[in-house]
Amino acid sequence: MEPEEPRELREPGPGAETAAAPRWEEAKTFYDNLTSKKKPKSPKPQNAVTIAVSSRALFRMDEEQRIYMEQGVEEYVRYQLEHENEPFSPGPPFPFWRISSPIQALEAVNKRLRELYPESEDLFDIVLVTNNHAQVGVRLINSINHYDLFIERFCMTGGNSPICYLKAYHTNLYLSADAEKVQEAIDEGIAAATIFSPSRDVAVSQSQLRVAFDGDAVLFSDESERIVKAHGLDSFFEHEKAHENKPLAQGPLKGFLEALGRLQKKFYSKGLRLECPIRTYLVTARSAASSGARALKTLRSWGLETDEALFLAGAPKGPLLEKIRPHIFFDDQMFHVAGAQEMGTVAAHVPYGVAQTPRRTTPTKQAPSAQ
Repeated sequence: MEPEEPRELREPGPGAETAAAPRWEEAKTFYDNLTSKKKPKSPKPQNAVTIAVSSRALFRMDEEQRIYMEQGVEEYVRYQLEHENEPFSPGPPFPFWRISSPIQALEAVNKRLRELYPESEDLFDIVLVTNNHAQVGVRLINSINHYDLFIERFCMTGGNSPICYLKAYHTNLYLSADAEKVQEAIDEGIAAATIFSPSRDVAVSQSQLRVAFDGDAVLFSDESERIVKAHGLDSFFEHEKAHENKPLAQGPLKGFLEALGRLQKKFYSKGLRLECPIRTYLVTARSAASSGARALKTLRSWGLETDEALFLAGAPKGPLLEKIRPHIFFDDQMFHVAGAQEMGTVAAHVPYGVAQTPRRTTPTKQAPSAQ
């Protein structure tokens, strides 16, 4: 048999692209409408309130970290593969993800939102972001399924920093155990915090997600803290009084409060303000009479609010947080983070502003699980 002559490649004829377009649209519509009858559909990233969490923030990986530091990456990966059917122990943010087993705090809010707005994609979405090797992914997936966590989106970067992917995932908040990665995210303009385990377990609300924020250098800029450090408390009070009607510049977590507020308004519009499953708190060292008005007016100027505003006038925050029992508390001062930990609160440090110590110039060796 004679071999066939090669066929001549021809340019697509007129209208070929137009004819193909409906087929592409049909395929896209098919995949967009695919839904599971057992699991709720994940929202599109651009519509969701997306929280990116690192593997070591989500799970306790102390032994794995030790193996990496002492024996290197190959032994670390081998250990993970050998133990991939053993779920990791829960890490510090589990009260944030879980209200009571097996219902998660964030998914509980999503459930209420789906009941009220069946077609809406204004929901929480969780992305696991880690610089782990993809081979470790099976153990991570097994652990997530073991704890019945609804996390469908993963980003595993094989030793490279995952920070460059956060904006592509439309991240509203990044939580990690790696302070350097958190600082990198803050520098990129992404709301981020280093998460710390509480010193003791405290029961949190089973019906309401509670999130507490410090004000200066967290929701607001560090403008006022700079004045305190440079000129003292009296100058600060005078400055705040003189600028009471001038809004403070935004801080790194303003956008996350805004995202929470967007979801809260979905409940408010249904007349459910008092039954809203999300509650926010401003917990600040500011004095109410001397400097509180500017903080509240700043939030108002942004079209934002917190459900409660607690002005402590320099008193420790820990005892008050013990009463609030938030699922997570954000602060830029490590001594407030430590005080929250002592009272059983999951605390997250926001490395922003004049209060921070100088950055390290030489990075320490980090395991692939260190995020």
